[in-house]
Amino acid sequence: MDYGKFKFDAAQRAKESRRKSTNVSIKEMKYRPKIGQGDFDTKTRKVLGFLNEGHKVKITIMFRGREMSHPDLGKQILDRVAEKVSAAGRVEAAPKLDGRNMIMVLGPDKRAQQAAHTAAGEEEAAALEQAAAPEQPEAPEET
Repeated sequence: MDYGKFKFDAAQRAKESRRKSTNVSIKEMKYRPKIGQGDFDTKTRKVLGFLNEGHKVKITIMFRGREMSHPDLGKQILDRVAEKVSAAGRVEAAPKLDGRNMIMVLGPDKRAQQAAHTAAGEEEAAALEQAAAPEQPEAPEET
């Protein structure tokens, strides 16, 4: 085997391994203890999108002033976020207080995403099957 062919094969293997690898980055979403319902829903939808793309998401609750004396409010928000995105992600790092911030890390959960996709696929297939099935024509009445 000549050296040129060896180099070419090595380059092809390296290229293939780079193509198969996924680049997971950490996205961050910041919440506040007094967040409104609309803002909460919007941010949580964005977190769900990040998880579906395969990214990890770091959720930060920022406390200011007297809010520091109520870490239970931040914990409630983090629990609500974790509950909303449970179909696509799981908690990798439990909520913990870090100075003025409370932090939790969510990671994509492949099994839960696949289960959700198969359930959605089955519902879609059933709807298509029902739409494609020809309706039985009614027999004409004899008089």
